[in-house]
Amino acid sequence: MTTPLSPARATLDESRLQGCDAVLFDLDGTLADTAPDLAAAVNKMQRARGLPETPLDVLRPLASAGARGLLGGAFGIAPQADGYDAMRDEFLANYAADLCVRTALFPGIDAMLDELDARGVRWGIVTNKAMRLTAPLVDLLGIGARAACVVGGDTTPHAKPHPAPLLHAAERLTLTPERIVYVGDDLRDIQAGSAAGMATVAAAYGYCGDGVAPAQWQAQHLVETTQQLRELLRDVGL
Repeated sequence: MTTPLSPARATLDESRLQGCDAVLFDLDGTLADTAPDLAAAVNKMQRARGLPETPLDVLRPLASAGARGLLGGAFGIAPQADGYDAMRDEFLANYAADLCVRTALFPGIDAMLDELDARGVRWGIVTNKAMRLTAPLVDLLGIGARAACVVGGDTTPHAKPHPAPLLHAAERLTLTPERIVYVGDDLRDIQAGSAAGMATVAAAYGYCGDGVAPAQWQAQHLVETTQQLRELLRDVGL
């Protein structure tokens, strides 16, 4: 079963989720396991420099942070450092060339989306991944045409944790934010969802970063598996 993060808010949380009519999902680490291909892109850079590759299990928690997280984990370089922009461009070129080799939807996600579709519950994607990568990836995963909206990190002037991408998605769905639940595997997802006024679900089965634990993100619900997420979302649209 799902676990409300604050017992005192359990009744409020339940009523808010049951009052939702649509679902928005983060992409990397929430719907799809993209870490293998993201890690491969940075490992290619390491091989080109004669350096040992960083293991996938080290890079996996950093995958939701994209280039910043992967380059930081593999090379210890920060966005403010000299040479970072060139390394970021190299990483993104590597990734774009092999976008969906080992990437796949997490087990149970496709069935969950099928269930939402069958019930007539609209769902969409809000990610910080640039649209030039997001659009082909969701099509390769077979979910692009099914999504009611797809919002990338460059669709609005601000990326998450700013609420702008989620508010844009709400406009696309023609729903008030209060009628939408947002599911993500990173602290900034919950911050963005809360700032937008949406119900929030922390996906603890995802990458979750290497900092604050999901139970401390102040999401309204926390799920440990995709099956728990599927069960929770059965309240949407009721």
